[in-house]
Amino acid sequence: MVRMKSLFCSITLGAAACVAHADDNASKVFTQQQARDIIAQSRKIVTPNGIDALIKVSINGTEQWLSIRGKDKRNPILLFIHGGPASPDMPLAYTFQTPWEDYFTVVQWDQRGAGKTYTANDPKTIAPTLTIDQMTDDAEAVVRYLQQTYHKQKIFLLGHSWGTVLGVRLAQRHPDWFYAYIGVGQVVNVQQNEAIGYRFALDHAKADNNTKAVDDLTKLAPYPGKVGSLDIARIGTQRRWLSYYGGLAYGRTSFGFDADAEELAPEYSDKDLDAIGDGSLLTLNHLLKPLSAIDLSHDTHFDCPILLFTGRHDYAVSHELAAQWFATVSAPYKRLVWFEDSAHMVMQEQPGRFLVHLVDDARPFAVQAGDAAPEEVEQR
Repeated sequence: MVRMKSLFCSITLGAAACVAHADDNASKVFTQQQARDIIAQSRKIVTPNGIDALIKVSINGTEQWLSIRGKDKRNPILLFIHGGPASPDMPLAYTFQTPWEDYFTVVQWDQRGAGKTYTANDPKTIAPTLTIDQMTDDAEAVVRYLQQTYHKQKIFLLGHSWGTVLGVRLAQRHPDWFYAYIGVGQVVNVQQNEAIGYRFALDHAKADNNTKAVDDLTKLAPYPGKVGSLDIARIGTQRRWLSYYGGLAYGRTSFGFDADAEELAPEYSDKDLDAIGDGSLLTLNHLLKPLSAIDLSHDTHFDCPILLFTGRHDYAVSHELAAQWFATVSAPYKRLVWFEDSAHMVMQEQPGRFLVHLVDDARPFAVQAGDAAPEEVEQR
């Protein structure tokens, strides 16, 4: 059967050509690469002043990958610092980012040890450099590269989850570099965060009479334990049941929708996809202990505007701690935006509202500085 779109095509553009195309496709097996190619073509940037670059850049002695996309280079740059650690958003960007590119030049960065950057370097050489200080230095170098290459005095800095640790550090060290810092799934105190997420999962498991979940979680007690004692297996069990009860993606029992979407990423080869798991394991083995000691509760002074985009149901990174912390923050401008139907993956769970707040709450800082493409004026 010819689909309605093809039928319409046959009426308007010539029956013979479209029917032949439909018959030709009917005998073919649809492949993963074909899906990637279709997504790439649908996202292709063709505007005269646009940019669509997938590049490898030398950062502090390593090769690190950037995706740089936008419809008009006159727009402000927005650097997205992904979470994890080592959970790149580059292979997921097509699920939420495309509309952003009308208003920003969006940069996805695969951090040291993550995704495409993992494949570009010798893991044995990278391993001892996987520290919070080194990752912060890398983030600073990426910002400087973007400023110098695209002649921007300031950019927007968006951190998600683990990326908010780097984001807070950069925003406090270099407020003059940023129009605003945007925290999504803001980390505050990791020990408290883990305890809150654990209680959420255990309470829901008990209410659900889920004996398997209750048994798995009870065996973790006391959770998270002493600072530095948390390991990958224990946090993995907590996250499994936290995710099952919607603390990672609201209303969903797994993270499969997100992981499956990576399979169709135009920017990623099969080798790059395999590297996500390898890079995550390598990075967590080096960063989990120092990360578990992170406490930003006293890092409350900012000399640049700060926005927090927070999912009301986020228990992967506690929305409660983020809101309490934000109440104590001082900044030239600050705003907390609640996303009522989201947990931790706000930009994917409520992409329309996310874009609205980027455009209405963040972009005006760049517009006021003259760092934006002219707005279209409706003719009447």
